[in-house]
Amino acid sequence: MNVSGTCSADRQGSHVVDTDATTNELLNEATEWLQYGRGLTELLAEFVHESDTVDCRRMALGLEGVAAIIRMGLRCTAHAHARMSWEGAARLKGG
Repeated sequence: MNVSGTCSADRQGSHVVDTDATTNELLNEATEWLQYGRGLTELLAEFVHESDTVDCRRMALGLEGVAAIIRMGLRCTAHAHARMSWEGAARLKGG
């Protein structure tokens, strides 16, 4: 999994998708990112349920992290979908 360590001013991370990855590899990577997002969401929910007070700044950072992780998973899924479309078109063209 390639993740750029740089963030822009609006705190959006960057995920570099491997152009040589197969459709299955892209879907596996998407699943992995979405599992990370699920885990972080459960952690934040547990934190809110067990806390008398919530640090809104930290919660906002956590939620931004979930959004970034989901965005990375969606990007992998979109690339996998595009690859499947290209491969299907190539089969139709060649066959």
